Amino acid sequence: MPDSAMPFLVLTRAGFDDIAARVDLGKAALFLNPGLLSEADIASLRETGASVHVMATPVDPRQPGQIRQTLQALQATRDPLGNVWVERGAARSATAATAATAADTLRPASAPTTPAMPLGRRLARSAGALASLAWRRLRAPERGRRLMAAPYLGFGNAGRIWLKGRLLDEADFREQSGADSGWQNLLALYQRLESDEVADARVLAHFGGATHETRSDRGGYFSFDFASGTPLAEGWHRVELEFPDNLQPDGAPLRASADIKVPATGARFGIISDIDDTVLWTNVTNKLNMALMLARSNHHTRKPFKGVAGFYRALRDGLGGNEDNPLFYVSSSPWHLYGPLVDFLKLQGIPVGPLLLRELSVRQVLKLTEHGNHKLEQIERILDFYPGMQFVLIGDSGEQDPEIYAEVVRRHPHAVKMIYIRNVNPDPSRIDALDRLIEEVRSTGAQLVLSPDSVFAASHAAAEGLIAVDRLASIRADEREDDGAPPLTSGLSKPITPI
Repeated sequence: MPDSAMPFLVLTRAGFDDIAARVDLGKAALFLNPGLLSEADIASLRETGASVHVMATPVDPRQPGQIRQTLQALQATRDPLGNVWVERGAARSATAATAATAADTLRPASAPTTPAMPLGRRLARSAGALASLAWRRLRAPERGRRLMAAPYLGFGNAGRIWLKGRLLDEADFREQSGADSGWQNLLALYQRLESDEVADARVLAHFGGATHETRSDRGGYFSFDFASGTPLAEGWHRVELEFPDNLQPDGAPLRASADIKVPATGARFGIISDIDDTVLWTNVTNKLNMALMLARSNHHTRKPFKGVAGFYRALRDGLGGNEDNPLFYVSSSPWHLYGPLVDFLKLQGIPVGPLLLRELSVRQVLKLTEHGNHKLEQIERILDFYPGMQFVLIGDSGEQDPEIYAEVVRRHPHAVKMIYIRNVNPDPSRIDALDRLIEEVRSTGAQLVLSPDSVFAASHAAAEGLIAVDRLASIRADEREDDGAPPLTSGLSKPITPI
């Protein structure tokens, strides 16, 4: 038998049973026909350490042309596979049953034909196959894997640090541009959503002469929450990360750096903002339209809501103009989109701060799932770090932001200075519900302001002493500049309007 780490292209149940009887599957890399194993069986295999990949489209074991095309596609989307054992339906002589480069035979007891599936399902699988074969690097066996560390912006106070990151199989995320077509945007989005995580990896954080250790979870995520040891000054600090069990080609362990922000001592308040339908239009209440928007544009071609950049800069600077009030972004968007979101903020001149996104599987990304608990938990995390600071909360009326922020007020009535809600849902019943929340929040001494746009919110903020009055002119100019911008084109169909 070949080395147990050799990849296997398995096309029938009989072929799988034959391999299972002869190979330690816990150390194998299996490429399976769809429907060959149940999800429970696949999960069990992965728990034993097997690397399991279900192909997007069925491959007929009796069609050499299909097998050859599949092998070529696999070779094109990952490092050279070397020897691969391939199941074929036609009988071969015993002398031919030896390992060969990118082709060989494990003869199954039978090779049943793949049952027909509905047209819609076939089309969906075909679209997935196109994207996956063109862009995705399939997970390699543990030995020889090239990994990529993705640390996220963290935050801290004078004596404590929190940061998060993710360990992935190395993926060549192509830098996107404003000239990308809709199809290029779609493929880039698919690539990010299908990135492969690395679980149970040791992660070391070196800071202030001390080393802290954790392990990545099943999603490849890792996080640290530790005491700094010595008082931290305001501003940005760097934590050095090391992955001691994941060696690079030069024999050195994989390393990365994570930046964390300690708010300025002169900050008067903090800002916690949603992103979807608050900073930029995503139509998050309609998952199909949101998916189309993500596929039709990228961070170069999307635009924020009018006036948002000027308003957020004014909030950061505060009434005195140099308060450096910290911003945090809490969103139900998946961590897969972290990089494009940070790039979007930078490109649009919106102050960058830590993003606290959501751990989602690919199947959950576009589902109408409950997200209130996630946002509430992340806001609680921020408030726990800064118990003496008041916050301005910014969201939209499309989903649950008003209800979540009202709950924050109930739990921490002295921690909320102001709530601004962008009205994106004109339904009368929704307006009535918001009116009731406005009255409830008012009873605590805080305010919930329903705002049609950023200029309205900024005018209110200036009247309340949150921003300087002379910043209103620049915010209005920012809005007029957005009005004069050309419509965004998708490359797939009609122009996209940001609001």
